[in-house]
Parts: sequence; structure tokens; C-alpha cells
Amino acid sequence: MPLAMIIVIGWLYVTILVAANEASLIAGILSFLFYGALPCGLILYFAGARVRRERRRYREMMAERAAAEAPPEQ
Repeated sequence: MPLAMIIVIGWLYVTILVAANEASLIAGILSFLFYGALPCGLILYFAGARVRRERRRYREMMAERAAAEAPPEQ
């Protein structure tokens, strides 16, 4: 994940510079959104997939452990 963050920061820097050189404000905003924010969002989403999967597995394991240690109901 740290490598993905470095890539995202660098890419956002480049797209901000490209957007600043566009002819109009609308063109700059659109180029930043489509060349910068959208691809970076996808990179971060896919890079965080393993972490989300491990967290889900950990929560399920803790729920199973809590259910096994719970006193029997009468």
C-alpha cells in the first residue's frame, strides 16, 4: 500500500500541472477528474482490497470465537 500512495501522490502532482495548463477552467477540472482523480481512486481501491479482505476475515474469526466462548443460554 505505501508504494501505491507514492504513485498516487506523483500522479496527482502531474495531473494538477496538466490541469493548470488547460485553456479553460472547465477543461482543467475535467482533465483533473478524468486523468487524475478517477485513476487514483481505482488504484487505491484495488491496492486496499487485500487489507479489506484481511479485516473481514479477522472480524469473522473474532465473531466465531465470541460465539464459542459465550455461555449457553437456558
